[in-house]
Amino acid sequence: MNFSEILSLFRQGKSGAKSHMRNLIEMAAVDGSFDDVEYDLLKVIAKRNGISDSQLKAINANPTGITFEVPADSKERFHQLYDLVHMMTIDNEIHPEETKLCNLFAIKFGYPKEKVNSLVEAIQGNIKHGQGHAETMTRVELMLKY
Repeated sequence: MNFSEILSLFRQGKSGAKSHMRNLIEMAAVDGSFDDVEYDLLKVIAKRNGISDSQLKAINANPTGITFEVPADSKERFHQLYDLVHMMTIDNEIHPEETKLCNLFAIKFGYPKEKVNSLVEAIQGNIKHGQGHAETMTRVELMLKY
């Protein structure tokens, strides 16, 4: 792999991370309020994805400037869905619009429409019980097989 290919992958990863931040901001705001606890989670996820505070502020100021991207990697799709469910549940109040949006993201990410509700509920349960991405992904993979 040459340098330009590596640079291209890096740029795709960065744009994918920005798309993820946009999705999380949309999730946090869909219920009509963007709480401090939601913003704190957003900052943690941004840092984990290599997004600086200034980039996060720019995305928040102009979310329509970021194009929605479906992650190519199934593991990354799951991580992003997990983060979206986490954002939906972090304030301990799940608004119906958050549920609709989360289900829509799951469908856009390619999860089977008929399993989306149980998938999101399973992720919620794991988050509630303090289980991270890896443990939850293992449970979800088993669930999706049947």
